[in-house]
Amino acid sequence: MQIHDLPYPDPGVPDARSGPRFLWWLFRNQLDGQLKSLAWGLLHFASVASLPFCVGVAVQAAVDRSGGRLALAGGLMALACVGNAVGDTFLHRSAVTNWITAAARVQQLLGRKAAVLGSALTRRVAAGEVVAVSTGDVEKIGWFVEALSRFTAAAVTIVVVTVGLLVYQPALGVVVAVGLPVLALAVLPLLPRATRRADVQREKAGRATELASDTVAGLRVLRGIGGEDLFLDRYRRASQEVRHAAVRSARMWSLIAAVQVLLPGLLLITVVWHGVRLARDGRIDVGELVTVYSSVMLLTYPLRHFEEIAMAYSFSRPSARRAARVLSLERAMDTAGTRAAETPAGDLYDPRTGLCAPSGSLTAVVCGDPDAAGRLAERLGGHAAQEGTSVLLGGVPLDELPLDSARTAVLVQDKDPVLLSGTLRELLDVPASGSVDPGAALEAAQCQDVLAALVQGSLGAEDPMDARITGRGRSLSGGQRQRLALARSLVTDPEVLVLDEPTSAVDSHTEARVAQGVRGLRSGRTTVVFTSSPLLLDRADRVVFLHEGTVVAVGGHRELVRTEPRYRAVVTRETEEEAASSAALRAGNGGRHPDEVPDGLRELETLEEIEETA
Repeated sequence: MQIHDLPYPDPGVPDARSGPRFLWWLFRNQLDGQLKSLAWGLLHFASVASLPFCVGVAVQAAVDRSGGRLALAGGLMALACVGNAVGDTFLHRSAVTNWITAAARVQQLLGRKAAVLGSALTRRVAAGEVVAVSTGDVEKIGWFVEALSRFTAAAVTIVVVTVGLLVYQPALGVVVAVGLPVLALAVLPLLPRATRRADVQREKAGRATELASDTVAGLRVLRGIGGEDLFLDRYRRASQEVRHAAVRSARMWSLIAAVQVLLPGLLLITVVWHGVRLARDGRIDVGELVTVYSSVMLLTYPLRHFEEIAMAYSFSRPSARRAARVLSLERAMDTAGTRAAETPAGDLYDPRTGLCAPSGSLTAVVCGDPDAAGRLAERLGGHAAQEGTSVLLGGVPLDELPLDSARTAVLVQDKDPVLLSGTLRELLDVPASGSVDPGAALEAAQCQDVLAALVQGSLGAEDPMDARITGRGRSLSGGQRQRLALARSLVTDPEVLVLDEPTSAVDSHTEARVAQGVRGLRSGRTTVVFTSSPLLLDRADRVVFLHEGTVVAVGGHRELVRTEPRYRAVVTRETEEEAASSAALRAGNGGRHPDEVPDGLRELETLEEIEETA
């Protein structure tokens, strides 16, 4: 796999049982790249390690006044330099390729998991953690996967050179053979503490990222209540904790680096001291002493890869653990698509609650608990947070369909839809049936004022479709963002469209027009709207009222207002005292409230006024 071949056609099924298992899975899936990196690494390190031998031959040739051997040493040194240059160049190239491809594989896996879980992902994992995993963590995971092949090449080189020194000059080779393992293993007692400090730093950095993400997402609300200073102080304290943890971690790694410098120096001193004694006794030549000394000096370069692999593993292990935790999440109800791909049609039915949305109709659902309404909306789209009986569409269980088919059949727009930055044309460029024109969708969602605002804020954009949405639509009001998201859902034109509070941030007149527009544009299609707005409820073909997770009443809005007290309390926000007073008034007027529940129907009068104007 080369960088220009990314993304992967299929990133594979990860082993997410633990962080180390996930790292090993990544390594195995890049075996070709790892072997290539290992080969170039062996060439590079072998070329570096051969230079001392060439220098030793040259020195001894000069001492012996041998021109032939001096020329041979020069040729060998030139060959070693060429091998060093070529090996280092292609080692760097293959290492970076391994790094980027590993990170890209993890990002693809995370993207695929987010697509599978949908909105259930952020209910089970904090959004800030997902951001941290998909940004900083993938870099550290890629670092370890890439460093592993270079470390292997360095370790093989050290072993080969040590064996070669034992054969070349046993008296000094024994000193090197004893000293090098000590150098490699000396930092092992320090690694657990360094790893713990690195873990603490990563955890604190993750919490700070989550806090920053949550603060940015709720900045508009925080400004409204004057809470930005409070959250700024919290983030400042969190960032200072990250800084202190990073300093403590850096101190430990500085100590490890100091040990890696001190011990090779002591080994060099020992080799020189012992070698000089042997040379004075005539047991070794000067060239042999130079060769052994130079070999030990240059071996400190591959030895540094022991420190690097320790650092890479220490930093990547918590990152891999967090990535594995996200990738191990599964849909609460997932039978892996046992049915053939199809887009079923018919009534939408939820066996758990008894909710039924007839095909081709506009069904409004009233639920007193907004959180329960959100969970039910997700369940209708196949994003259930808990296991249970599958929702049926035309008698076909959604969980038995391939995910693409289920998503094509049922689209859920939650109460907090997200707009991506870009032009309006790009926003509305979504998989669609082609039966709904973007202009008709924008008109049905009452986006005329939104288009004017976008054109005014975009220099040189005469066509509203070329107007840019910046900052994920933060320059727009909540109602404007809500209507643009609704237009995007209408353009998609799914078999079943589920809307969760689609007009909660718009005024009554706009809401009434949106209700008219959605009803007209979705004629003949199944639409389910979770709302408590009388303006939308009065436009629905049928209203379903849920109480404590079960359907308790079905009918028209005005009928349910008169006959179902619990429904009336939810829709009109009626208190218990007002309910008792209304009951007494109805009893005194033959079961009919003299004002027909004015608090609940006042918005209906607004709708009637709009209809008369139209």
